[in-house]
Amino acid sequence: MKRVRVIVSGRVQGVGFRYFVQEQAYRFSIKGYVKNMPGGSVEIDAEGEEKQLDNFLAACRRGTVHAQIDKFVVKQIPEYGYTRFRIRHCSDF
Repeated sequence: MKRVRVIVSGRVQGVGFRYFVQEQAYRFSIKGYVKNMPGGSVEIDAEGEEKQLDNFLAACRRGTVHAQIDKFVVKQIPEYGYTRFRIRHCSDF
């Protein structure tokens, strides 16, 4: 298992990007969350088997037709043990 936190910057809010990320998480059996951040970026916290996580990140890096990704910063962090993937709101803890 491997876990990463990703900050995606560019035109990624208001273009269906979080829903796209959620679809990719289901496709690759990834657990964690995605959420909009103040300032217009999106945070992805994702956990899964290394190969599936790599494929998930590659799909997310490509984005959607309407998204424009300027920065895609990935940082490995300690495993958490998520049981599902969901879209979170800024106010969720």
